[in-house]
Amino acid sequence: MTRQTAEEQPDPRETGPEESCFHCGLEVPPGARYPVEFEGRTRPTCCAGCQAVAGAIIERGLGAYYHHRTAPPAASGDSIVPEELRELELFDAPAVQRQFVTAREGGSGERRDASLILEGITCAACVWLNERHVQSLDGVEEFRVNYSTHRARVVWDPEQIALSDILRAIRDIGYRAHPYDPGTREQALARERGLALRRLGVAALGMMQVMMLAVALWLGEGDPEHEQLIDFMRLVAAIFATPVVLYSAVPFYQSAWRDLRHRQLGMDVPVSLAIIGTYVASVWAVFSGAGEHVYFESVVMFVFFLLTSRYLELMARQHASEAVDRMDRLVPAIARRVDADGALESVPVAELEPGDRVQVRPGESIPADGVVAEGRSTVNRALLTGEPVPRPATAGTDVVGGTVNVEGPLVVEVRRVGAETTLAAIQRLLDRAQTEKPRVARLAEAGTGWFVGAVLVLTLLAGLVWYFVIDPSRALWVMVAMLVATCPCALALATPVALTATTGTLTRESVLPTRGSALETLPEVTTVCLDKTGTLTEGQPRCVATEVHDPAFDPARALAWAAALERHSEHPLARALVAGASDVPVASGVENHPGEGLTGTIDGQVVAVGGARLMPETPPEQGARSAADPLASPVWLAVDGRVVATFWLADTPRPEAADTVRALLDRGLHVVLLTGDRSAAAARFAEELGIPEAHGGLSPDDKLEHVRQRQAAGERVLMAGEGINDAPVLAGADVSLAMGGGSSLARTRADVVLLSDRLDRLPRLFERAEATRRVIRQNIIWAIGYNVVALPVAASGFLTPWLAALGMSLSSLLVVGNALRLRPPRPRDAD
Repeated sequence: MTRQTAEEQPDPRETGPEESCFHCGLEVPPGARYPVEFEGRTRPTCCAGCQAVAGAIIERGLGAYYHHRTAPPAASGDSIVPEELRELELFDAPAVQRQFVTAREGGSGERRDASLILEGITCAACVWLNERHVQSLDGVEEFRVNYSTHRARVVWDPEQIALSDILRAIRDIGYRAHPYDPGTREQALARERGLALRRLGVAALGMMQVMMLAVALWLGEGDPEHEQLIDFMRLVAAIFATPVVLYSAVPFYQSAWRDLRHRQLGMDVPVSLAIIGTYVASVWAVFSGAGEHVYFESVVMFVFFLLTSRYLELMARQHASEAVDRMDRLVPAIARRVDADGALESVPVAELEPGDRVQVRPGESIPADGVVAEGRSTVNRALLTGEPVPRPATAGTDVVGGTVNVEGPLVVEVRRVGAETTLAAIQRLLDRAQTEKPRVARLAEAGTGWFVGAVLVLTLLAGLVWYFVIDPSRALWVMVAMLVATCPCALALATPVALTATTGTLTRESVLPTRGSALETLPEVTTVCLDKTGTLTEGQPRCVATEVHDPAFDPARALAWAAALERHSEHPLARALVAGASDVPVASGVENHPGEGLTGTIDGQVVAVGGARLMPETPPEQGARSAADPLASPVWLAVDGRVVATFWLADTPRPEAADTVRALLDRGLHVVLLTGDRSAAAARFAEELGIPEAHGGLSPDDKLEHVRQRQAAGERVLMAGEGINDAPVLAGADVSLAMGGGSSLARTRADVVLLSDRLDRLPRLFERAEATRRVIRQNIIWAIGYNVVALPVAASGFLTPWLAALGMSLSSLLVVGNALRLRPPRPRDAD
């Protein structure tokens, strides 16, 4: 299908027979006016049916259908109206999955990882049901839902199950799932807010009318002169209460029915029983003449209170996830692609491919990861990393999608698009952090079903006691009050809102938690192990001196031979040697020895460059280091078994490193330096920064073994590192932290990433983690304590149903409000 530009798009009011329907491809009859909006443009359709179907497809976030079909349905002979099954199967197409699915190795083969949006989530029980149902599917390895944002992360084996089958399984239990897209999510949130407001409005109107009637009924109770009028007013109250029960309260019934269908007891089961039971009993009382047992005001009031509570909770959850929403809006929707002739074409960012060139004007966001091909400017990375000073960008500079071009126009060659971009990777890590549940959250979640079951049993027993022993006329209302008062909404909200608020706050501070369990474990850490290069230092070492020990080599030749091997490594020390070399020969058979160095062959001679462990003989140590830099470390070059040169490399400690170490020590933490440098160099460096314990000459396996020994002694260890060499020890530590400038492997293995490379964020991270754990514990204690107190009060008959609903709603709002304290206050505008 040929896409038209905005200028070429005809006015739908002037459609003629030469135009084709945007949906089915048939001619648009003269005078037909059935437009649809797609990607900011008006598209013509031939009839109301095509208009409705096209609108439904676009509204569901399935607009990619129109990009990836090979021909309009009328031309291909397929059905003009695609079935929902075909719509779901569109997401199995590789061209569609490129925008939101990443491939990774795992288990016995390739795995797929995608971010989804779920619609229909109303409570934590919905999250539990979806996770249990989807994880039971063959081929699904992981499925986690973030209750605060309704985003889900799914990992599956494409050889066993298709993505469309996963989406269909979610649909089968009454929910809707579609690939995450910022625009689609905004539409879903708008629909959710709109529907919630409509239901709340109906409940409010019904409550006002019923309460006015209730006041009159209370004042006229027992007056025989107005008995017929009172009966009529009770009938009118039933009429006003009916839309509240049959429309406003529908979400409670839907959630409860889903739970019961799957033999689960969610928190909406007792709520639904209370609403239906009170309404049916009151209607029966109206028509049976037992008017003194009419409680329509109780029904409408606790429906109104519950809906108000959930609407405020919805707004609070969205408020807590502001950081995620802000990142979603960094990448523009439209890019200007430069074709081979230099002409500009406006295209959706989703259509960009690696190799495309795009123009980025000053003040605009870069649409995808790439490299500057033309132009000179500066790029502001503050929204991603918190860096206040823009970085220079010239031809050859790598740039990240979502950052802002500040000064001059740039032409960027796209390297990564869709789910492969840096911003998409950060969002996946953020999703993982918010969907992984701490231990206390898992315990609370597992206990919710048992708690609801216990409440139902206790409610039935209390009702029987009231009916047969105390007062039969009050038995039903005591049971209703117990069901409403003890709904475990606050318990379900205690953890997810707190985690979302903290994660959003840390993200704004350029600290990215990638696993929710990290925030739970951090307060238990007793020892902080720090790598040196790239963690405590700037990660940009330079060669400050070269010593030769063989007359056949001069410093330039020795450096060139070392660079011939080091160009095969991404280690910062390797980059320092390569940067200063010229006339570099070609090395063959290069082999990387992690933590030790590299070996290879040059001109038929066996060459090794690296640390002392890799040298075939004990390397010499001369005095050039002290003259060049007291903190310089040696790297040796050996040829055919003889050490021929020593390179002294120095790296500048980070300006905030000493203050960070001091702050960690002040918190009572034990700080240790673990490095591959020689023990003497490690000791000097540790003394410079005030680190009390240092261990040098460690290989990656040695670092991992050191951490395991401390763990065996009962210590909880945080390891901070950078680079591929640190990946094993990062994976083995209780909590791992990687610098944002480190290798992608280190960031993947880490529990926390410092996006801005600012080490002074580490003490702040400990403070946030302790505050989060404190708030979660407060919320859970309050939620449990409230239910422990409310249950016997309701059972004793001192709590009316509407008061029970008010108390439960206030309890939930208190938990959410307490969690929102984890967000920093908004800065006030200066006077």
